[in-house]
Amino acid sequence: MRPIINPNNRKLISLVALILQTTGIVLLLRYSRTWKAEPYISSTAIVASEFLKGFICLILVWFETDCSFARLAKKLNDEIYSKPVETFKLAIPSGLYAIQNNLLFIALSYLNAATYQVTYQLKILTTALCCVFMLGKKIDKHQWVSLCMLAIGVAFVTWPSSDEVTKRASTQIQKSWTQQFIGFGAVLSATLTSGFAGVYFEKILKTGPTSVWVRNIQLAIFGTIFGLVIVFLFDARAVMDKGFFQGYSTVVWIVIFLQAIGGLIIAAVIKYADNIIKGFATSLSIILSSVVSYFVLNDFTPSLFFFMGTILVITATFLYGWEKKVKATSSNEQVRI
Repeated sequence: MRPIINPNNRKLISLVALILQTTGIVLLLRYSRTWKAEPYISSTAIVASEFLKGFICLILVWFETDCSFARLAKKLNDEIYSKPVETFKLAIPSGLYAIQNNLLFIALSYLNAATYQVTYQLKILTTALCCVFMLGKKIDKHQWVSLCMLAIGVAFVTWPSSDEVTKRASTQIQKSWTQQFIGFGAVLSATLTSGFAGVYFEKILKTGPTSVWVRNIQLAIFGTIFGLVIVFLFDARAVMDKGFFQGYSTVVWIVIFLQAIGGLIIAAVIKYADNIIKGFATSLSIILSSVVSYFVLNDFTPSLFFFMGTILVITATFLYGWEKKVKATSSNEQVRI
């Protein structure tokens, strides 16, 4: 019996889905944080996203158990409740993801979508370093060259243009530099948490037969808990004054949905495609975000440094993925970025 969707179509679908998700969440998140409307609390949006992700994965596990609630309950009991040590291992990456998601909200409040998108590609470097130190992976010399290209490209992207310096007064320049420093610091911290949490989660996935959907349920449980703690520590008064869902609009709910399905889409890309396809999606989303940010949001003016940096980042992404594909043909284990 022939499959409904052949492997090539699955690769294409996963590629398009990742491009749309990556680009859409950046642009809509930026728009939701800057448009003139009642502001929403980003920490509550993270909690809602984690809860929704867990609910979606719960439905997927239910389908895996032939839509039987009895089998679903037994599977969750066997994989989660009966294995507390294995379950609590997910607390580490979940806590880091909660911190990372809040950092990304902060970053997109101060950086335009295109600059954020390219700068966030430093997660390739941090993930590779974590793989070397945590998993003992060996990275080829050509891959290290591509990672150096990536670092240089990000530096060019964040380089201030001369027009920005000459057109603003000294107080405005200081304010702008402060905002950019906060945004860049937030996205840089997010790349560190992304690299460590991603490699740690990969290591856990390889230690047992537990499905990726069950693992995502475990992540969602801890993610919701950590998210609520962050809400309590930083936004409790605001929630008490105007409610948990204050400022929520259709755009905000779309952002929450895209955030929730992001991990599921990446899992599909890794399952049906490979890291080359993921590199294509990342690079294309950078270009698409830049175009939309310039023509639609009007919050970004590209400079020569930005174009040079973008070219270097895209080239480094393809080069690293190509080298990684060559190594993957001789080994079943490969570094997942």
